[in-house]
Amino acid sequence: MEQLRIALIGCGGRSKAHQNSFEQMDCVKIVAVADPIEARRNEAAERFGVDPARVYADHTALLDNESKETVDAIVIAVEPTAHVEMETRIIDMEIPFLVEKPYCIDLEYAEDIARRVEQKGLITSVGFQDRYLDLVDIVKEELPKHKPGGLVYGSWIGGIPGPWWWQKKSTCGGQLVEQNIHLVDGLRYLFGEPLSVYATCSRGIVQPGVDASVEYDTDDHSTAVYRFSNNVTVTLVSGCYVKGIRPHNGLVVTLDDMILDYRLRNNLIITTAEGEKDIPRGVDQTYLLDEAFVKAILTGDRSLIRSDYADALKTHRMAFAANESMETGKVVYL
Repeated sequence: MEQLRIALIGCGGRSKAHQNSFEQMDCVKIVAVADPIEARRNEAAERFGVDPARVYADHTALLDNESKETVDAIVIAVEPTAHVEMETRIIDMEIPFLVEKPYCIDLEYAEDIARRVEQKGLITSVGFQDRYLDLVDIVKEELPKHKPGGLVYGSWIGGIPGPWWWQKKSTCGGQLVEQNIHLVDGLRYLFGEPLSVYATCSRGIVQPGVDASVEYDTDDHSTAVYRFSNNVTVTLVSGCYVKGIRPHNGLVVTLDDMILDYRLRNNLIITTAEGEKDIPRGVDQTYLLDEAFVKAILTGDRSLIRSDYADALKTHRMAFAANESMETGKVVYL
């Protein structure tokens, strides 16, 4: 295979980050694109010189006209509720795929997809980009060197979301599921599987029809307390209500003799009794995620992928367990 032929389903914001990666790879050729917004699909098609006959208005048209004889892999970057009969058809076509998070907000659907992927033995990847960060690698390598246990504080607090589907909890899953799921996944990557979660949420800061759309009903902010083995307790806060300020987001891990302050996709500050060391981010994590997916298909080495569909399902369960706790007021045991 001289070049890996990739089709894009979804050509908007997050897709463009993947497009930036593929544009740098001589071993990749974008051969088909699909997006319901004409300007977006045409922009992607022009960027990669896609045949106009292979520019589609939706994923159904693309999957009706393409096959594993014409496409080697598919990259899916669509809103959480748009995954209708998408992955199932791709699996039936036996085409490897990379899908952005959250890959749906219907866990029964996700469980079914995971089973189908396993049955077919397909190569898959999920867009948990932080797993490919050099800064997260440093934290992961440092943890076993110290006495286990301690407190972890994580935060992802930002402004009022713009996309229509992000303003309704029924279409985005809430801030923790839609965006802060990156840090949820980071916790699993660093500390293993959680034991339990207790979470609360609040609304009322953002006024529907004033600060956001009239349909706005997602949480303004939430707090989830996750318990892990080895005496690790994590407080994870999510928020989407601030204006004109940029909180310090990321993960702060307090060990008995070291503080690891991971500033979200920017830098890592390591503090010990001897002083402080500030390490800047040195890689493009999305490029490394995409490169791992491409190389896994070309070489057959699945170990290059740090989060496949089955692994990502555990992260989605962990995030939705927090939502369940918010709704019931009870501790959810995992």
